[in-house]
Amino acid sequence: MPLGLSYIPIGLACGVLLHAAGFNHLLTALISVMVFSGGAQFLIASMLTINAPMTTIILMMFFLELRYALLGSSLSRYLKGQPLPFIFAFAFSMNDENYAVNYLKFATDKHWQPKQALLVEHYSLLFWTVSNIIGSLIGSALTINLSVVDFALTALFIYMAIMQTKSRLTILVCALSGVLTISFLVWMKSTLGLVVATLLASFAGYFVERHLLAHKPESHLLYTIHDPTRPLDEEADK
Repeated sequence: MPLGLSYIPIGLACGVLLHAAGFNHLLTALISVMVFSGGAQFLIASMLTINAPMTTIILMMFFLELRYALLGSSLSRYLKGQPLPFIFAFAFSMNDENYAVNYLKFATDKHWQPKQALLVEHYSLLFWTVSNIIGSLIGSALTINLSVVDFALTALFIYMAIMQTKSRLTILVCALSGVLTISFLVWMKSTLGLVVATLLASFAGYFVERHLLAHKPESHLLYTIHDPTRPLDEEADK
C-alpha cells in the first residue's frame, strides 16, 4: 500500500505530461500498462514534445530499460520451478520500485512466495495506471509545474538505495557506481554508459566481496551497518 500510494503524485504528473505530448486517454492507459516505467514514460513524453525521431526514442528506451535484465536475473533464483507463463507475467509487470520491495522480502522473509510477489507487481501496476489516466483527464484543466518530478524520482531512487545498504562494502560499490556512471555517460554520450557502469560496479563488488569472505572474513568492509528499523537493544543482542 505505501508503494501504491507513492505512485499517485508521480503518476498524476506523468499523465499530465503524456497529455501535453499528445496522448489521449486510451493511449495513456496502454502505455502505462505496456511500458510501466516512470522514467521511460517521462522520456517518451519529453522526446515527443521536441519532435525527436522515433528511432532515437526506441534506442534510448532500449538502453534505459536494459537494466531490467540485471534486476530480473537477481530475482530469478527465487522463481525457480515456476511455469513459463508465470515468469512472463512477472517479468512483464516488474519495475524498479516493486523489484526493490520483492527483493527485500525474498531476502529477509523465508515465507514470501512468488504469488505474493506477483500481487505486489499487479497492485503497483494498477495504482500507476489509474494515476496516469486521472492525470490525463485533468491535464487539460490544470496547469501543473512538473519541475518537481525530477526531484521526486531522484529522491525515490535514493531512498531505495539506502534501504538496500547493509554493509560498508555496499556503500563503496554505490560510490564507485556513481563515479563510473558519470564518467561513462560523459565519455560515451549515451545511456549505454549507465549499463556499462552498472555492470563494472556490480562485478567489482562481487569479486571484492568474494575475496574478503574467502581471505579476510573479519574485514571492516563486511561489517553490518546500523539498521534504523531495528531497536538498539536487539542489535546489541545480535
